[in-house]
Amino acid sequence: MVKPIYFSTHARERMLLRGAEEVEVIAAIRSGSWESAKRGKFSARAQFNFNNQSPINQQFYSYKAVKPIFTEESGRILVVTVNVYYFN
Repeated sequence: MVKPIYFSTHARERMLLRGAEEVEVIAAIRSGSWESAKRGKFSARAQFNFNNQSPINQQFYSYKAVKPIFTEESGRILVVTVNVYYFN
């Protein structure tokens, strides 16, 4: 069974601030390798072509990587925050 993915308010705020799309976060969780994170959480990472200006510093970048931090619960996955990295 594929567990549904939910987003905390904090995660949604960080996604907006850092320039991550919901589909990118879901792709990272569904296709990326899960790694242990702090306090029993997990992280996963996916890289995407970007070719645009970063919302953080308005500089042009070719790629971005989206790294959600999440918990796996019995019936769902809960994204608690999202980090985004921009690079060329």
